[in-house]
Amino acid sequence: MTTHTMNPYDTAVAQFDDAAERLGLSQAMRAILHKPKRELIVNFPVRLDNGDVKMFTGYRVQHNITRGPAKGGVRYSPDVSLDEVRALAMWMTWKCAVVNIPFGGAKGGVICDPYTMSAAELERLTRRYASEIALLIGPDSDIPAPDMNTNPQVMSWIMDTYSMHKGYSIPAVVTGKPLAIGGSEGRVEATARGVMIVAREAMREAGIKPEQCSVVVQGFGNVGSISARLMAEMGCRVIGISDVSGGVYNPKGIDIHHALRHAKEHGELRGLRGTENISNEALLELPCDILIPAARENQLTPSNASRIQARLIVEGANGPTTPEADYIFNQRGITVIPDILANAGGVTVSYFEWIQDLQHFFWTEPQVNQQLEAIMTRAYHAVRAKAYEQQVSLRMGAYLLAVSRVAEATELRGIYP
Repeated sequence: MTTHTMNPYDTAVAQFDDAAERLGLSQAMRAILHKPKRELIVNFPVRLDNGDVKMFTGYRVQHNITRGPAKGGVRYSPDVSLDEVRALAMWMTWKCAVVNIPFGGAKGGVICDPYTMSAAELERLTRRYASEIALLIGPDSDIPAPDMNTNPQVMSWIMDTYSMHKGYSIPAVVTGKPLAIGGSEGRVEATARGVMIVAREAMREAGIKPEQCSVVVQGFGNVGSISARLMAEMGCRVIGISDVSGGVYNPKGIDIHHALRHAKEHGELRGLRGTENISNEALLELPCDILIPAARENQLTPSNASRIQARLIVEGANGPTTPEADYIFNQRGITVIPDILANAGGVTVSYFEWIQDLQHFFWTEPQVNQQLEAIMTRAYHAVRAKAYEQQVSLRMGAYLLAVSRVAEATELRGIYP
């Protein structure tokens, strides 16, 4: 996939600084919101299946907890770094604020390659990591969720480890769990459903009809594959999709259900019948109405921004667009729906799951989707109105809304002591 050397934390700070400048935040408020509240680095041993012991490094960062408990995923990747986790925690703060749910931002990660580890090794790694960060997490303090290369099973192990330490079951300590142990209906699809909802609202405003709309999706994990399916179900023509192996393209449209079966059977999209193989770089530059980058950070950069042919970019991933690329898109009249709005469906339904766990009362999937629809639609139009009022991009509109909400809460609470 396209790579860029920009540090994701530098991107997050640059975006915040721009919003703070426009809002006229005081020096004190900028200083408070600029830095994460807590950063925990843990180094811990895991016994491998062959009997060897290997040391792993993990992180948990809480950026801000002024508006409620910290909320954020846990990712497993060889590329995890403290600065990446810091950036993701800051973005989570703004994401929760932009959809106006009572959470602050956090993020966690372990430097590992889960594709080279057995299920037993991943369980031992997860349980040890959970025990190391147990002093920070909890249903009233910090609630982890799935992220890159983690899933409901990983959340089950974290929940069980934390509960065993306490001596009783505490399902609300994590979200994104299986239904059998307190998960929520609709959680698996939530992030992608949020992407679809904001894309639909933007299409309506731009006068783009689904049956006349072509879509390209980069990334075919949870968010990318479900986004592709939901966009196709809405009537759009999905012409390009990709995973780590590369992309596939068919200008007449791709059968997403067939693509899902192919990916499951072959472990990759390449070779999908009725498509031609293309690189991830070429996929991003395909002519289309909507581009959904749903892979990882720094995919749309100054090196390719001038060649992007989409009318609308909907950020399914966190931080896929660098500030320099953003500037180019603004100059070219390409609308970008920012990550802190576009992919906030996941944390919104995580909020619903947390509420259900605390109340021991569970909702049906139509209830979950109805509430998600209401929150995402309201948030999109609030961001749109703010951007129009200030004559700025949707990203800046989202940041102005989110940062002002966190700043107001901080001002009201004051500085202790």
